[in-house]
Amino acid sequence: QLQLVESGGGLVQPGGSLRLSCAASGFTWDYYAIGWFRQAPGKEREGVSCISSSGGNTKYADSVKGRFTISRDNAKNTVYLQMNSLKPEDTAVYYCAAVDSWYNCARAGSWGQGTQVTVSS
Repeated sequence: QLQLVESGGGLVQPGGSLRLSCAASGFTWDYYAIGWFRQAPGKEREGVSCISSSGGNTKYADSVKGRFTISRDNAKNTVYLQMNSLKPEDTAVYYCAAVDSWYNCARAGSWGQGTQVTVSS
């Protein structure tokens, strides 16, 4: 079973950057499309970005297009989310999970523990 662990969150000022990591253990890692999701206080969890198993296809929520970049290194069993030009509204707990496809970006696996991102001056 694929298990994912998120890391890299923290406190950053508006306009700053963070890079989140999603490290995987388990078999057939490079078979899975992976997605990043986030949940802000009092809000439902939402999809942020997804990437295909090969890394050749990506999808982004409109709210993060042009600011966030998803990538993966299958040799390291890791998916990254580079977040630039961060805004206070990006504050949330960020999760990664296997998804059904990079395009549909619907969760198909279990959640990790998440990593907190706080954007504040």
